[in-house]
Amino acid sequence: MAESTDTAVEETEATISDAVTVDTDGFGGTALTDEVVLEVTDLQTHFTTRWGTVKAVDGVNYHVRRGETLGIVGESGSGKSVTALSLMRLVPSPPGHIVGGTVVLNGRNLLELTEGEMTEVRGGEISIILQDPMQALNPVFNIQNQVGEAIRIHQKLKGAVLWDKIVDSLRKVRIPAPEVRAKDFPHQLSGGMRQRVVGAIGISSAPSVIIADEPTTSLDVTIQAAYLRLLRQIQQEEGVAIVFITHDFGIVAKMCDRVAVMYAGRIVELSDVRTIFNEPKHEYTKALIGSVPKLEEKTGRLPQIEGQPPLLYNLPPGDAFAPRSTLEFAPEDAERRPPLVEVEPDHWVQLSRSSVAEYDKYAHLMPAE
Repeated sequence: MAESTDTAVEETEATISDAVTVDTDGFGGTALTDEVVLEVTDLQTHFTTRWGTVKAVDGVNYHVRRGETLGIVGESGSGKSVTALSLMRLVPSPPGHIVGGTVVLNGRNLLELTEGEMTEVRGGEISIILQDPMQALNPVFNIQNQVGEAIRIHQKLKGAVLWDKIVDSLRKVRIPAPEVRAKDFPHQLSGGMRQRVVGAIGISSAPSVIIADEPTTSLDVTIQAAYLRLLRQIQQEEGVAIVFITHDFGIVAKMCDRVAVMYAGRIVELSDVRTIFNEPKHEYTKALIGSVPKLEEKTGRLPQIEGQPPLLYNLPPGDAFAPRSTLEFAPEDAERRPPLVEVEPDHWVQLSRSSVAEYDKYAHLMPAE
């Protein structure tokens, strides 16, 4: 019995070690290609409130390639979910408005499309998996109706052909007895099953991009691992790009190819997952990684990021992270808004003396004022 326990401990520690060294193949091999399917440039989304203009998304730039998983991490309120809703043009208006930037999907700027044209794109070329399946699913319609809606709109199928496609979509997300479950209502399914149904809706029309907004938040760890492995398998089969929003760095390490770190509506660091974990440059990225307990080490009190995120309707004029930074810097160093600079090949950092310890090493890369 003792020998068996020791073996189990060793296997667990090996798994943890893999996660720490950023094993991106944890849920299956990558399907990454060089074809860019989604390019976001200077995206800005603001909300008008009684306190002022909330800059929820404040100049976001990134691209996603076919078969790639881009992770987006950051504290609550950093703009991750609003960015996702902006890509889908689902920002509630009023009070929200997309005030600038471009979102180019398969060569078309989604922000220039009419609402009718966007209806054809939404759910067809780009889809979203929301974090709460009970809110995403309508309780008065059965699963057949809800999965079939997107298929009817985008693939113009009906009758027996539509039914077969619905069952196939449910089967792809590994729902047992899909012919029976299709007749059920959301309340008759478990949380894991509901999350799979939301996934089935997302993949039913073979989109180019899936936005997964914390899709495993309500799942236990066993179902979570199976669900992530399922997403990776679907990605390999369909070649779909995934924008994966999460708080969980363990998921990032196993699931993502690249990572964008967001703070106060801006991306402060963007690179491949190994570089982010092994060579982070921005103090906020370092603080996020440092605040995650490491199971292979004895840990006392966890490091914490002092202070609070800034109010988005009253952002500092320059570096939004400067008030929480532990670096030494002059006040004028934080007054200029830091640009996103490529400090190493494919490694972008919002460069400022107030937030990057190695600023002097990369200062020559700063654009002229």
